[in-house]
Amino acid sequence: MIKSSENLLAIFTTSDDKNIAYHVTTDKFSVDKAREQLSKLHNYRCSKLQYMEQIHSNIIKDIDENQNAQKCDALITNKPNIPLMVMVADCIPILFYDKVKRVIAVAHAGRAGTFTNISGNTIDKMIADYDCDIKNIEVTLGASIQKCCYEVSEELAHQTRQNFGDTFVSNRHIDLQDINKIQLLEKGVGEENIDISTTCTKCSNENYFSYRKDKDCGRFAGILMLR
Repeated sequence: MIKSSENLLAIFTTSDDKNIAYHVTTDKFSVDKAREQLSKLHNYRCSKLQYMEQIHSNIIKDIDENQNAQKCDALITNKPNIPLMVMVADCIPILFYDKVKRVIAVAHAGRAGTFTNISGNTIDKMIADYDCDIKNIEVTLGASIQKCCYEVSEELAHQTRQNFGDTFVSNRHIDLQDINKIQLLEKGVGEENIDISTTCTKCSNENYFSYRKDKDCGRFAGILMLR
């Protein structure tokens, strides 16, 4: 699992940290306050925080300190002291880290992003744009809705079987975590370098927001920053 160290900040927030997303509330002040408190707790500058206007795509953006609210679903940087944030409430928050090249990325993997291989595309971009070596890339998938609760339409279940195989579908329940894992393995990421949370945001009763449980919920986050 990617963990914080003297060279890296790596965290997943919870609902205890309050809602950190502007797009799900009209109360901008509460989001400002939650983000500021989070930055003080983890010792980074809130003004440097880079986040996305997540659009359920496989679009990936290179980031420096002069950008923000990009329409995309993954961010990559090799610049220190720029925290990258992915916001979720059932979708998978994914963190990527190459400690040798000192490159980080975050990705938002819902069904659409998973089906268009946002994980694999992020790996490709880390290698192509930052000269990362696949053997050095570590990946952590945070808490998200799991196969036990992610029920979809018959059409989407059939589409999943056609595209990925029967292994990833049980009746109308889809296993997004294992699909992302297979996509990472196919790119050459070592299985020992992939860590996947088994916490279901919908049914675990742990302190995470879940859109399937409450459509008016906030968002929690995965945040990654080179120190």
